[in-house]
Order: sequence, then C-alpha cells, then structure tokens
Amino acid sequence: MRRNWVALVAATMVAATACSGQGSGGGGEVAAPPGDPAKVSGEITVLTNRTDQIADGTLKKYAAQFRKVYPGVKVKFEGLTDYEGETKIRMNTENYGDVLLIPNSLSVARYPTFFAPLGKAGDLSTKYDYTDHATVDGQVYGIANIGVANGFVYNKAVWAKAGITRWPSTPDQFLADLETIKATTGATPYYTNYKDGWPLTNWTNAIGSPTCDPDAYDALAKTGKPWSRGSDLYTVDRLLYTIVSRKLNESDPTTTNWEDSKARIGTGKVATMWLGSWAVSQMRAAAQAAGKNPDDIGFMPFPARTHGKFCSVLRPDYQYAVNVHSDKKAAARAWIDWYIAKSGEAASEGSISSVKGASLPPTLKAFSDNDVTLIPQHQRNAAEVDAIDKASEIGITAQDYRQKLVDVARGAAGGDMSSYFDELNRKWSEAQQTLGG
Repeated sequence: MRRNWVALVAATMVAATACSGQGSGGGGEVAAPPGDPAKVSGEITVLTNRTDQIADGTLKKYAAQFRKVYPGVKVKFEGLTDYEGETKIRMNTENYGDVLLIPNSLSVARYPTFFAPLGKAGDLSTKYDYTDHATVDGQVYGIANIGVANGFVYNKAVWAKAGITRWPSTPDQFLADLETIKATTGATPYYTNYKDGWPLTNWTNAIGSPTCDPDAYDALAKTGKPWSRGSDLYTVDRLLYTIVSRKLNESDPTTTNWEDSKARIGTGKVATMWLGSWAVSQMRAAAQAAGKNPDDIGFMPFPARTHGKFCSVLRPDYQYAVNVHSDKKAAARAWIDWYIAKSGEAASEGSISSVKGASLPPTLKAFSDNDVTLIPQHQRNAAEVDAIDKASEIGITAQDYRQKLVDVARGAAGGDMSSYFDELNRKWSEAQQTLGG
C-alpha cells in the first residue's frame, strides 16, 4: 500500500534530524546481541499485524521463551488490525514501538529516516535471505522472518467437486474453472477481500510469475506503458478485472471481511483467494476449527507457464526493524534475532524461514512435486521504480488502484478495463518522462 508519504516523511525527518546522534534518536548501527544475554535489559513494545497470535496466546508464549534467554528484557505486543493504516499515522510521531514490521507503503530510500541500521549487507546476507529488499547504501534496515511464495490458496474439495483436479495453466483456463465452480458447487469462486484492502496489494507480488522473469519488477523503471498487452501487470490485472466483471467473486466487495474469509474458504463457502503461501496454515487452521479437513486447503501457482513450467515469485514477508528513536535498541535487536532465528515460528506456521539454507515447508510440497520454479523478484531498481510510482500517484503496491480496478469491473466506477489501463499507462509514462526516464 504505497500511499502519499510526502507529508509524513517531511514531518518525521524534522523529528529525526532534531534527534540525530543523540539519545533515543541516534541512527548508529544496532549491533547483534552480546554474548552475555544478561547485559541486555529493558521493556520493548513490538507492533504486529498478528492480532490472532495475540488472541490465542502464541506471541505470549514466544515472549516467555525469549525471557528465559534474555531475563532482563520484557516484551509486550501491540496488535494493529489495520496495520498499514495505523502504522502510517503512528510514524508521524516517534511513538511507533521499539520493533515493528516495515510498512509496505514506505519506499526503501526512506528506511534510514525511520529505522536504525542492523548491520552491513555483506555480513547479514550470509545469514539471512532477502536482505537486499531492505538495504540502503550498504546497510540493512530490516530482516524478514519468512519468505513467501505467491499463488492461489484454494479449497481442493470445492475444485474437485466441480470436476477440476489439475491446475489451470492459462488465465483463460483459470477463468473457465471459476465459471464451472460457480455453476456446479454453490461456492463463491473467488474472494477479493476488497474491504480490508491489503490482500489486493499481493497481486503486485505476481509480477514475474506470468513471464517467469525475476527482473520484471526492475524493468518497470524503463517501461513506458506497464499495462500493455503481454506485460506481467497487464496479465495480472486483467485476470482480477475479468474475475469481477464476470461476477465470479463475492456479491458485494464492500462487505468483505479478512478474518471471516478464513472460515469461508476453510468450510468451502469460498473456493479461491490470491495470497502468499503464509496464508495456507491459517486457512487450514480455520478449516480444522470448523470440523473440516485441513488438507482440503491447497496452494497453486499463477496460471501461466514458461517453457512448460509454472513460476512463483518468492519474496520476503514483512521485515522487522528497530525504531530509530527507540532507547531500547539492544533489547529490540535481541528480540528480532531470537524470534527469526531461534523461536521456530516460521516452521510452526508452515512458512519459509529467512535463515539461509532453510528447507521448503510441507505447505509447499505440491510446488516441489510439480516442479514449480521459485524465482526472486529482483528490486535492484526499487528506488527508481518507487520514484516513478510516487510521481505517477498510482501506488502499484497500494490497495487503492486495485480497489478502483474492482470498482470499474463491477460498474461502481466509470470506464472499462481498456480506459483504466490507458489512464494508468499515461500517468506512469508522464511520471517517467518528468523524472528523466
């Protein structure tokens, strides 16, 4: 959700500058925890989007385990339901926790304004994957807990009831399968999660999958019209648009509910949702809680093949960072390192650990069995792409432009797919030219 951060950044930069190098506002590197855990102390607040793990006590258990290693550190959690929106407001002050998940909406170039550096890229990249996604001038500002493959979470029992047992290999075949599900099962073929908004941002993580091109995102920096036929953005957004225009989604997108959607797909009321692989374990838990078979929940890649193989983009999930204004930086860093490398949370959630050498989880067994190629989504040109995106006021990682896409598709906004794509191409091209691209 890459919104307009201009006012926010300006306000925070004033605060950061005022505190730079002094007290809690120091921007010095936060070293790895010392060998003696007893030397680390303080109470830290961790902002999290995992309100479910707060409710079921999971995070409290991790905090208790952590305190056995670091007895002088107390960890408390603050769950934010609208994580992106609420953090954006909080980051207009210095009070945004000691540890937080870096908002998707913040461009990488701004990380040094808000977060303390965690170490040199050359050092941290030997221990963790995905550090390149949070590196500025050779310093790493965030470490991901997990990596995420991207695809469709789906209820295999519903798809099988419709007579579909093989993954669709083209967008048109995928649409035909949704039509069959609608006609034969009574389930909602696809659920947009429009109202919560953030799930729509995950469609951008498909960039690279249709063409199996790790450099597809970077190429946006030199592409004048990204929504042209044959491009990944065109293919991805055309699929979402067509799903909605053919009424293969929920009847009223403005009333969707993220937490409710887990139970809906778990019980077979919904057939399919585009999400990251992290969601599989949550949907399986919802199915089990409802007395259904958790193994009914599967994961399939984007419906496109290159040289006969499916490709799925592998990206970091939220990255953990230390608030540059925190006066408990050592304790905050200790929590990040322990939680990512020692807690076992990634394995328990069926996720891909960001620790180097970690194996694929059982949730992706179908990908392994079917030779799905996992590719990175390189972002070497992220700063350039961010600048064009910001100048265009589109927000390719934001929910707003895809919510409008859904609105146009369902007739709640004027125009059609062609006119909307023309508008997006025009804005992007003008921004690119303005910036000298």
